[in-house]
Amino acid sequence: MFAGPFMNLILAVVLFLTVLMGFGISQQTTTVSSVSQCVISQTENRDDCREGDPASPAAAAGLKAGDRIVAFDGVRTDDWNELSDLIRAHPGETVSVVVDRDGSERTLEATIATNQVAKKDSHGQIVQGEYVTAGFLGFSAATGVVKQDFGDSVVWMTDRVGEAADALAALPGKIPALWNAAFDGAEREPDSPMGVVGAARVGGEIFTLDIPPTQQLAMALMLVAGFNLSLFLFNMLPLLPLDGGHIAGALWESLRRNVARVLRRPDPGPFDVAKLMPVAYVVAGIFVCFTLLVLVADVVNPVRIS
Repeated sequence: MFAGPFMNLILAVVLFLTVLMGFGISQQTTTVSSVSQCVISQTENRDDCREGDPASPAAAAGLKAGDRIVAFDGVRTDDWNELSDLIRAHPGETVSVVVDRDGSERTLEATIATNQVAKKDSHGQIVQGEYVTAGFLGFSAATGVVKQDFGDSVVWMTDRVGEAADALAALPGKIPALWNAAFDGAEREPDSPMGVVGAARVGGEIFTLDIPPTQQLAMALMLVAGFNLSLFLFNMLPLLPLDGGHIAGALWESLRRNVARVLRRPDPGPFDVAKLMPVAYVVAGIFVCFTLLVLVADVVNPVRIS
């Protein structure tokens, strides 16, 4: 009973590792893309410096676009998330920043400002609309395609599993917005549930993006991997008629038999899963209605990436 969902998990892991270690993924790097000239709270909807705005620590320290930060306050790193956390953890402190500029390392001194910056969740992702007071250096990180080693790939996949599980738990709450997108002309949310039709449309759009063919292929493989991961998690729900429901019945039967054996009682016999068929009919009906709703939304108001 576990073999089917487990095969989805295997496919997801193999495809994720192929992309992460073979193609690489687009992510922020420790290379400087641009330097802010002043300190502006990220709660303000502007990017222009005004009179009275203090100079940014990055500009004051002489940081330039193209510099690659290799060490911060004595800690060597090539990971953007680690560098970001280090900067945030040193508000008001004067620290050394070692950069690789034109092939040679230079040490700069920067006094980290205290600023309102976007909040990060436990996965290192930006939380939209939420801010915290933390250290601020004042530069934008360049984005590049970076191949991951096996350890980083495992961490990345673990984070994605957690996010997928959270998304599955939040699925019922997305039904009203999905209904409005399908029948009331409301805007389709970017994280709206998608079915096979929606995934196929997104797959087609991937190959129209103005990115290298290798990255188009990598994105397509990621889509297939994510689909398999979702199928694994969905099928493991302990509800009939899903595989998880049958597994739950088998585990309950095994538990009863083992408890009876320990207590030296008669074997209670097989667990009659048929008694749960009314529940299975209700669950199946809900799944059919949800599938039809997603299908309609995918046809009339699909999720678009371009």
